[in-house]
Amino acid sequence: MWEWLIGLMIIGGGISSVKIIQQGNEALVERLGVYDRKLAPGPRFVIPGVERVAYQETIREKVLDIPPQPCITRDNVSITVDAVVYWRIVDMEKAYYKVQNLQNAMVNLVLTQIRAEMGQLELDETFTARSQINEILLRDLDVATDPWGVKVTRVELRDIIPSQAVQESMELQMSAERRKRAAILTSEGDRESAVNSAKGRADAQVLEAEARQKSVILQAEAEQKATILKAQAERQSQVLKAQATAEAIQIVTQALKNDSQSANAGKVLLALGYLDVSNAIGQSESSKVMFMDPRSVPATIQAMLSMVDTESHS
Repeated sequence: MWEWLIGLMIIGGGISSVKIIQQGNEALVERLGVYDRKLAPGPRFVIPGVERVAYQETIREKVLDIPPQPCITRDNVSITVDAVVYWRIVDMEKAYYKVQNLQNAMVNLVLTQIRAEMGQLELDETFTARSQINEILLRDLDVATDPWGVKVTRVELRDIIPSQAVQESMELQMSAERRKRAAILTSEGDRESAVNSAKGRADAQVLEAEARQKSVILQAEAEQKATILKAQAERQSQVLKAQATAEAIQIVTQALKNDSQSANAGKVLLALGYLDVSNAIGQSESSKVMFMDPRSVPATIQAMLSMVDTESHS
């Protein structure tokens, strides 16, 4: 009977001496009330009645939810702030023996740090400098929790909520600011439109003046070219007429030399031509007045006939 009882006690003691530590956890072992060693993940053995597992906790990263906390900013505005803290245990011995109730201590520490940081900022800065606040809180909390064997990896402020009266004032301010911006944009648009219209009119006037100037220049050039062409045509016509007259005279002269009967007729024609030339000179606008005695016409004709006769004999 006693043997069975002793055997059961031995078996029970053997079973109770085996401790299985889960992956991601660590355990602290005390021997006779004094810290002895740390147990890593896996099956581990302790001496029953002499040693015991005093503390077992995960070393994985954990999330600490900070409840909403009332704070006062530097400009005496009441706000409510909550946050999330990511942390993990890096030294299990310090986390158990250096502080009692580690998680409660961290919550109070975070709340104190948040109130201190919010008190150094004005209301507007709490909204615009959230990332800087997170960095400051992370640095301060990491330093403060280092003696506890804790590593704070990240701090995020979630909500910054002003009081109801402050929210109403902010809404009024934002509405006034929007109206102001709308008025400014409208005035800038009107000014830009007026400037563009003035520039458009000025450009149109410049283009119109340039077009008129170009038209005048082109018209003057066209008139000059027309005058030149007309003068060239008149000169060419005169040259052709002179050439035709010279050829005609040459033909008549040759005929007079070859035909004696035509000579008298030719003489008469030349005399009549002379009279026609005198008549044309008299009718010309730029002509001079010529005085001729009618009684001298026969003598003049006779003189011309004798000149022609001399030319024909020569």
